[in-house]
Amino acid sequence: MAYAEWKGKRAEHTCVFEAFFRKEPFKGRYAVFAGLEEVITFLENFKITQQHIAYLKNELSYMEPEFFTWLEHLSTKSLKVYGVTVGTLVFANEPLLRLEGPFALLQILETPILNLLNFACLVSTNASRMKIIAGASKCIEFGLRRAQGPNGALTASKYAFLGGFDATSNVEAGFCFGVPIAGTLAHSMIMSFETEDDCEDSRLVVPANGGDKEDLLTKALAYREKLQWHHTQLKELYAFVSFGCAFPKTFSSLVDSYNTKESGIKNFLLVALALSDLGYTPLSIRLDSGDLADLSKYAKKMFKETGDMFGKDFSNIKVVASNDLNENAIRDLIAKDHKIDIFGIGTHLVTC
Repeated sequence: MAYAEWKGKRAEHTCVFEAFFRKEPFKGRYAVFAGLEEVITFLENFKITQQHIAYLKNELSYMEPEFFTWLEHLSTKSLKVYGVTVGTLVFANEPLLRLEGPFALLQILETPILNLLNFACLVSTNASRMKIIAGASKCIEFGLRRAQGPNGALTASKYAFLGGFDATSNVEAGFCFGVPIAGTLAHSMIMSFETEDDCEDSRLVVPANGGDKEDLLTKALAYREKLQWHHTQLKELYAFVSFGCAFPKTFSSLVDSYNTKESGIKNFLLVALALSDLGYTPLSIRLDSGDLADLSKYAKKMFKETGDMFGKDFSNIKVVASNDLNENAIRDLIAKDHKIDIFGIGTHLVTC
């Protein structure tokens, strides 16, 4: 198109392009505007290089040589750009971005600009809808493994935060954009423990007020005996002890590797009790399968009963839930009166 406009002596005609969308996404009533920063960065750095020209001459050899000279000297410096403020609610057929400048140049810029705006807007909108539905529960973006490549993942993490999410598991998004980072441990780490020897070098922890290191496993096993929880998976307990020694101030556990009610939650509480004796406050569990509403209520009940039994205040231990969550799943959990404090949402957030 640019070549046709150049050849017809229309390339430098001043014109106006406006970006808009035709229909609100997710069968909703609004979208959240995002992506403007990337557009501005792209426009400020736009340049067709000698390498580009060489490639185009080879692929499009029928074009007149003067056109390639024109391409080489293209500049965005004369453009006027007007945009909606990032984070603003926007609606169908409403101009989001307005560019004034040479016709052929804007024709070339149209596709990359739409690419930079569309996905960012979708993620921000998706995140805002989920956050609204989640209500008082916090939301963490867990989508890095399922996102559209590393660039898509970084865009998703950044704009999920703009849409209202509280944190991301994508550490690069924290590094690049200052998005708060958060995460737990995965099944692979827990299931790597088989015997007591696997935590031999990671069972000692210094009390919060200082002093000599104490054996966290021995203390947890003592509580196991007191509570008569002989059926919990010991290899899971070894993993939790190792993780608790690494993160005594922010101890959390994924509790569904073996049996959530009969092993995972109870093993977490054994380590939580031991850490509490040393002056630390346990942080959270994560549920990643099963009936999340029922398990969250069971977990909160166990926190209270076990804490009360030993004079511990476990009322602030959080329940994090993940596992293929989307808008309908969150609504269903609300209908079941869940006790989830934090939703970890991945696939359905970042793939849109």
